[in-house]
Amino acid sequence: MSDIINLTAAEIESLLARDAIMLVDVRETHEFAGRHIEKSVNVPLSSFDPDHLPVVDGKPVVFMCAGGVRSVRAIEAARASGLPWNQHLAGGINAWIQAGKPTI
Repeated sequence: MSDIINLTAAEIESLLARDAIMLVDVRETHEFAGRHIEKSVNVPLSSFDPDHLPVVDGKPVVFMCAGGVRSVRAIEAARASGLPWNQHLAGGINAWIQAGKPTI
C-alpha cells in the first residue's frame, strides 16, 4: 500500500507524550510481555479483528510490531475493513530500542 505513513521512534514518543494516539502493538502476547512501549496496547496479529480495536476518544490508531512487517499487515486489514488508519512505527520496537527509547 503506497499510502502507509512510516513514523519514527521520536515521532511516536512525541505523540504518546501528548496522548494523541492509540499505539497498538500487534506482536504476540509473549513478545509484548517480554518488552513493550509504555501506553501501548497488545492486539496480536494472529487474532487480529479490526472491528474490535481499542479506540479511545477518537484517537487515531498507530500500529507497531517487532520490525515493521506485521504492523503493515494490520494496516492492510484495517483498511480492508474500511478503517482510516495507515500509520505505523517504522522498524517496530527494534527501531524504538535502537533509538534509545524506554521500554517496560
